[in-house]
Amino acid sequence: MEKSVSRKEALALLRLARASIAAKFKGKNEDAEILSIDIPGVFLTQKKGVFVTLHKKGHLRGCIGNIEPMKTLVNGIKENAISAAFKDSRFSPLTPDELTLIDIEISILSTPEKMAYQDTRDLLSHLKPGVDGVIIEKDHCRATFLPQVWEQLPEAADFLGHLCVKAGLPANEWKKGGLTLHTYQVQSFGEIDENTHF
Repeated sequence: MEKSVSRKEALALLRLARASIAAKFKGKNEDAEILSIDIPGVFLTQKKGVFVTLHKKGHLRGCIGNIEPMKTLVNGIKENAISAAFKDSRFSPLTPDELTLIDIEISILSTPEKMAYQDTRDLLSHLKPGVDGVIIEKDHCRATFLPQVWEQLPEAADFLGHLCVKAGLPANEWKKGGLTLHTYQVQSFGEIDENTHF
């Protein structure tokens, strides 16, 4: 990973994510709480891939992000927090009553690197469970799993099979070759102490 986010910086970014969702409920893109958050200047210009994940009572409630570093970290967090709350097609939009029930997690991505591999055995040996986020691409199909998904799918074969399905491919597509894979790592931190890594 590149520069690590300090605890103070992480708390500010988590506040930003929550305030962005709260402002949307008020029908505003900005409000006094967002503007009052002391965001370190580097994050205003630094472009990173970032995902915002919402959990409700330990269960996924929304997750949206951008893999490529196309947006500044601040804009990415604001936009992805709102999208995770209201635009994740797997869930109904968040309601105001749920805002106090969700926990927010932010994952900042390193720059993805293409993985070279010869066959399925070579592929499985190169993956680092619990460490690597993985992007797969074939034709017009593309999907990613954050490293946190290894907690639910600790076996590399299962991980890749579910990732293929997420991309709209058969579960065994990764065994056939022809997939383009990239890996990345994340620094993740959340509002629940157990999920915060510094």
